[in-house]
Amino acid sequence: MSLTLDIQLKRHSKIYHPGESVSGVVVVESRSETRHDGITLTMDGVASIQLSPKSAGLIESIVNSSKPFSLINQSVEVAKSGRVPAGKTEIPFELPLIQRSSSKTLHETYHGAYIMIHYSLRCELKRSLLAKDVNKSQEFIVEHRSGKLAKDEMQQVPFEIRPETLQNVRDRARIPQFLVRGHLDSAVFPLSRPLTGELTVCECERGISSIELQLVRVETCGSVEGHTREASEIQNIQIGEGDVCRGVALPVYMVFPRLFTCATTVAPSFKIEFELNIVIIFDNDHLVAETFPIKLVRC
Repeated sequence: MSLTLDIQLKRHSKIYHPGESVSGVVVVESRSETRHDGITLTMDGVASIQLSPKSAGLIESIVNSSKPFSLINQSVEVAKSGRVPAGKTEIPFELPLIQRSSSKTLHETYHGAYIMIHYSLRCELKRSLLAKDVNKSQEFIVEHRSGKLAKDEMQQVPFEIRPETLQNVRDRARIPQFLVRGHLDSAVFPLSRPLTGELTVCECERGISSIELQLVRVETCGSVEGHTREASEIQNIQIGEGDVCRGVALPVYMVFPRLFTCATTVAPSFKIEFELNIVIIFDNDHLVAETFPIKLVRC
């Protein structure tokens, strides 16, 4: 006897906003009529924080704040105990996406290096002691509703990169004289639109091998008593290959990946922030980078 379980959401995008209802059908397929002890559907939302190896030995308050905590948890019985007929059976369901209490916030879905915010539906078909229960889970995505950007958030951010502006440089003797000017179209970017701007190499006494854009997530875990702050690369895009022409504007353009970014988030026990690095690699394989904090929003 073979029995399979599946969860099919009505929205193919699997994207839902807080306050909406997550709906779809539970699909049960069986070769023959099968008895069960009830079918239960559970909606889970969990924020998990995993401290990096660098945090070993920090005070206990950080360890306590790193424990996973529930954002939402509710169950509904979609079918009482009985029998499932042979063939395919579809059981409709609808669960409201509402936080457990006013103190809990439904943060956006996010898959990070040290922070994971995950929402899923879990279906369980209970069977007798002589047969194993059948389980199926399905992830869905939570995004906040779009808002509007203020006018002061839409202003261009001009920049100028030269040896004197660089920080945390170990071997300045290897850095040639150069001047790069440009701008980002904003310091606040909607996730539904690309990050844009332009960059111009005005002068450089050495040849250039590559110019790259690096999107970085900055994850802070802990509480006011103590915290760890870790930066890790999300994606890297080359915008200039080889010794680019001087005085020619290069477009800065990057599309934000779906699950590895979210709206900039500040919570009591963690923060998720983002930075953009403009990396210039010279023909002697030495590189320099300039970092720009950016804010991501739903708009």
